Order: sequence, then structure tokens, then C-alpha cells
Amino acid sequence: MYDAMHAKLLDCTLRDGAYLLDKTFGGETIKGIIQGLVNAKVDLIEMGFLQDEGQGEGKTVFLNSKDAEKYVPPGRGSTLFAVLADYSRYSIGHLDAYTGKSFDAVRECFFKKERHGALEACREIKDKGYLLFVQPVDILGYTDAELVEFIQEVNKVEPYCFSIVDTFGSMYVDDLQRVFSLLDHNLALTCRIGFHSHNNLQMSSALCQEFLRLSFGKRQAIVDSTISGMGRGAGNTPTELVMQYMVDKLGYSYDIDSLLDTIDNYMENIWTKCNWGYSTPFFIAGCYGAHVNNIMYLKQKNSIRSKDIRYILNKIGDVKRKRYDYGLLENTYMEYVKAEIDDSRSMARLGQVISGRKVLVIAPGHTVYEYAEQINEYIKKNSPLTIAINFIPESIKIDYLYMSNARRYDYWTKQESFRHVKRILTSNLKRESDADNVVSFLRLIKCGFSHVDNSALMLLRLLDQLHAGEIAIAGLDGYSPGNTKSNYADSRIEIVNTYEDPVQLNIEIGEMLQDYMKTRQNNIPLAFITPTRFAGIIE
Repeated sequence: MYDAMHAKLLDCTLRDGAYLLDKTFGGETIKGIIQGLVNAKVDLIEMGFLQDEGQGEGKTVFLNSKDAEKYVPPGRGSTLFAVLADYSRYSIGHLDAYTGKSFDAVRECFFKKERHGALEACREIKDKGYLLFVQPVDILGYTDAELVEFIQEVNKVEPYCFSIVDTFGSMYVDDLQRVFSLLDHNLALTCRIGFHSHNNLQMSSALCQEFLRLSFGKRQAIVDSTISGMGRGAGNTPTELVMQYMVDKLGYSYDIDSLLDTIDNYMENIWTKCNWGYSTPFFIAGCYGAHVNNIMYLKQKNSIRSKDIRYILNKIGDVKRKRYDYGLLENTYMEYVKAEIDDSRSMARLGQVISGRKVLVIAPGHTVYEYAEQINEYIKKNSPLTIAINFIPESIKIDYLYMSNARRYDYWTKQESFRHVKRILTSNLKRESDADNVVSFLRLIKCGFSHVDNSALMLLRLLDQLHAGEIAIAGLDGYSPGNTKSNYADSRIEIVNTYEDPVQLNIEIGEMLQDYMKTRQNNIPLAFITPTRFAGIIE
């Protein structure tokens, strides 16, 4: 039986966390994080990627060991260093022989369909003197029979470690127990078993504890983690949680204060540049074993709900959702929301009301609240037809409520005020009454933008098609970086969207407005009556 020190802790912040920063931490930060982890007595540090291309100053992307050598401190103690080589992105021919001056281990990762070819690369890694980790992507994607058969092939290579990789954060305790048992009973006894988890189901910390329990007395084990859980989407197992558990319960002597200093010195700043952590959409990704990039793409859709994401992931199928095909996602999304209808009656009815009429569009920006008095003064003086977008303002009388955002629609249908206002709805929304004016979603969107379903632009296109006489806009503010204040006139519809960069979002809305001004059918006079980031576009 192995003693209490049967497991090693591997921190992969500089590799798995690198996705959030375009793999660019900056040289000083890389050195600082590595030194902090060495001071904390972490057993292994994964310092980045081996890739054929993509290297650069301050990046954790390397071509060979000489490329990475500058980041290995002279006083490394007993800490070992590792890098990850993706079979499809790195030619092992670029890897130089082990020198002892740079990284000590190479972790070869690959998809199931690549596994046999990847073993040839694994042999070369060993031949060049490195410790070899075999890292099969999405181990839950293997049947028991496939996994046992593959283990027999892996045994011939005799790796240092074979890792259980929960790529999509889909594991429960019984899944881990089943996979560990298969490895323990079939993997060569000289081979360690590793565990790499993602936190989509908020199971990472518990699964790591279970992994340490399972391996005790049976296997030398290596458990992966990242500082503060840094990683795409829901993130990874936090190093500080695993370290604390191993100190408190298993008698290890890691220096947690040094790790906390590293968090204070570097991670607080990194948090200002990117976001990660548990959320409902990433829970859905875990349930369906879907690549996190699918979620990031779909969350850009203004009208999408969590159950819509669930439907789309289910629709594209098990194989396709493990990767990310943005064209497929876009087509599936459009198929889902288009709800093809004949809207000729609604268009004719709305045309009778709107054609030639002065219209005031009230978007839900914060300036509607700040400038309510001025907006009401404009209404009193100009008698426009007032149309609010996706909300019902409390202090301004409106003639119509326009809705194309499914989440907003679900909210407002439950409010008493919704029943007392005339409505214009797009066909992607479920309708309560045939009395609503329902127009085709497809007639109002324009592909080529990430936010094809921006409600304000969709309404402007509708007013253009209905030959409005003049358009005034209030509340189309743009988004405030840093959440310095509310972005919305009604706090009930405020959404904290960590998947969007406000600056980039403002840029695209501006581009969509410019496109609208150039391509609209009718040269309708357009003016903003509240402050906006987009004022210069329509002048």
C-alpha cells in the first residue's frame, strides 16, 4: 500500500486558463505565477502549450523546450514542469531532446478518432526523454470496451501517467468510479492515473476528493487544478480548494499562504480582464457534453433562453456539439426561431397605423429613466406614435409594445400592465392572443452580424418597411463598460452578461446602424432625443 503521499498536485493555470487571455498572460505574470506555485510546493506546473505556431512575447505557447526554458526558475526545488501538446496542432518533430533545463513532461491530448495515431507521437515523446502523460479528450465518450481496448495499446507505450479527462464537465461520482475502476484493473501498475475536471456541474472539488479516495492504496495519482478555478466557461477545480483538502485531510505540506499571495498578486488583476465560473448555460453544456464555445456563441443572441440553448445542443447531436461549428449553430438557431408565418394581415394593419406617421421609439436604456421629463415633453409637443422595445416604461404612455426578445417576453407576460397595451410581436415568440400584431422574425433580421436579433435594429427595419414618416429614438444608449451603472431604464430587466464585451457590443451596434442607414428602403428622417453613443452615425 502507498503511504499518505500517494498523490501529486498539478496546476495547469498557465495552460487551461490561457484560453481566456488569448494565451497571453505577459512575461512578468507568467514568471510570478510560476514562482508562486513553486513557493507553494506544487508538485507539477503545466506552463503552457506546444504548438506549431502561435508563439509570441508573453504567451504560454512554445515550439520546443528551449522556447520555454526562460520561464523555469533556477530554484525550482522538487517541482516538475509540463506542457500540453495537442495531437492535431503540434508536430512532434519540433520537439527537442530533454535537457533538464526546461519542462520535464509532455501531456499528449487527442480526440478518440485520433487515438491510434497519437500513440505514435507518445512513443516519440518518451524516446526524447520526457515523462509522458496520455490525455484522451472526453473520456466519457469512450465505451467501456473501447477504453479497455485502448488501455491495452497504451500499456505497450508505458507512459508516466494516463489521465481521466472530463472535458465537458459532465461527470458524476459514479462515472468517475466506473472509469477509475476500468483503468485501475487494466492499466499497467507502473502507470499513474491522473484526473482533470471542469466545473460545469459544480462537481469538480468533490470529484477530486473522490478521486484521491479511490486512488489511495491502489495507485500513484495526479490531480489537476487551476488557481481560482481559472478556465473557459465554468472553469476548473480551484487549486486552493484541492490543496487545502490535501493539507487538512491527507497530511500534505503545501504552503497555502504562498498560493494565496499568488492569487492576491496576479489573479485579482486577471479577473478584471476575463470571466469564468459556474452558470446555468454552462450547466447545460455539462449535461449535454458540449464544447464551451457553443455556449459562448449562442449566449450572444439577445433573445435566447437557457431552454433554447438546451434545445439547440440537443438538435445538433452528440458528435457535433463536442466541437464547435458556428455555421451549424447559426443555421440551427435560425431554424428554431424563424417560426415561418404569413404576416400579410399584420403588416397591412400596422401599415394603416404607421405609414406616414411620426414615430417615437423608446429603447430600454437608462436615459429613458434619466430623461423621462424631456421625453414626455417631446410627446406632448409632437404627438408621435410611441413604441417601446421589450419593456413597459412606468412614467411614459406608450401606444405599442414591440417585443422580439423571448426572455423579456416571458417576463412581461406575467405583469398586469402587459394585458393593457397593444403589442407588436415577432414570430419567434409564443403568442397569447390572435389580436397581437405578429410579424415574421425573418423579415426583420439581417445576417452577417453576431447579434442578428438586436431588437432595436429589427424594429427600425420594420418601421422602414411600413413607411413611417419620421423616427425619433430615446434610450438607445449603448452599453457601459465596467458596469459603472445600470444599462437599463427598468432594473427588473437588467441582465449581467459576462459573455459580452460592452465595447465590442457597442461597436457592432454602431456597425448595424450604419448598415441600416445605407440599406433602408426609405429615406426616413431619424433623430436621437436622448444621449447616445451612436449619435454621430445618423447625422
